[in-house]
Amino acid sequence: MLVLASASQRRREILSRFIREFQIIPSNASEECSIADPREHALELARRKARDVYERLGNKATVIGADTIVSIDGKILGKPGSEEEAFRMLKRLSGRVHLVTTGYCIIHRGEEHCGAVVTEVKFRELDDDLIWAYIRTEEPMDKAGAYGIQGKGGLFVEWIRGDYYNVVGFPIEIIWKLKELGFDVLSR
Repeated sequence: MLVLASASQRRREILSRFIREFQIIPSNASEECSIADPREHALELARRKARDVYERLGNKATVIGADTIVSIDGKILGKPGSEEEAFRMLKRLSGRVHLVTTGYCIIHRGEEHCGAVVTEVKFRELDDDLIWAYIRTEEPMDKAGAYGIQGKGGLFVEWIRGDYYNVVGFPIEIIWKLKELGFDVLSR
């Protein structure tokens, strides 16, 4: 049995493109983390999520945990707590390159297979009116870095270097790792 330890619709959609059967069991693990390094931060949260669900299932499933963060200048930008915070985040990203990091942990037969994928994203210059118009859509309010590339926030992206799916929140490296672990990733 394969289990995705996430309630994210985006992660579910990407996984379902490659794997026919899996279950969704969201993790109850804390997302509070004081690790400042973006890669290590994302890896720690991914491990927590995978371990939480793996232990709840009595070690009887392969579990995928993932966590995606946005960082700029080494500072992690989480999900905005207010419209004003979303504005500050988007203003900071405007015209600049930032990093999107997804940490993942797959627990398969008691072994952890973990990694992190980093994608560079360059934003166009954004004026205040456009930022506020985007905030009024409410799309940025549940997204790390206050934007979703797969939605209206994709308008802001000038270019990416790396895995597009990583920016959405579920890098293809996870699918490849599942293939290496013996899962049939292309059967439909």
